Amino acid sequence: MRQRRYRRTGLLHDEEERNPLEGVANLFDTAMVFAVALMLALVMSYQMPELLSPTEDITIVKNPGQEDMKIIIKEQGKPIEVMNLTDQIGGGTGDVLGTAYKLADGRVVYVPDDGNETTT
Repeated sequence: MRQRRYRRTGLLHDEEERNPLEGVANLFDTAMVFAVALMLALVMSYQMPELLSPTEDITIVKNPGQEDMKIIIKEQGKPIEVMNLTDQIGGGTGDVLGTAYKLADGRVVYVPDDGNETTT
């Protein structure tokens, strides 16, 4: 004669006995996926995928010509360096390497000197 095993399946599937924090894990996972997608969308919208690449070198000038100007340098294998503008003026001796011109459309063009001229 066979013995029948009876299981009490009603305890696990009963709506009244359900854990109220059961759905929180799914909400956290959804929020993390949304945050990563938002960060990727922001990087792509600024057309700067170089920030995500570990092999690319990049230099960013933030607020150029302003009092709170910053230069952000990312080089391969080195930590990201942020340089702030200070009130100190650089000085010393050196050689003239060329001239930089700012065009009407905002671009800057560097023209190197021949090296034959001497200027002081």
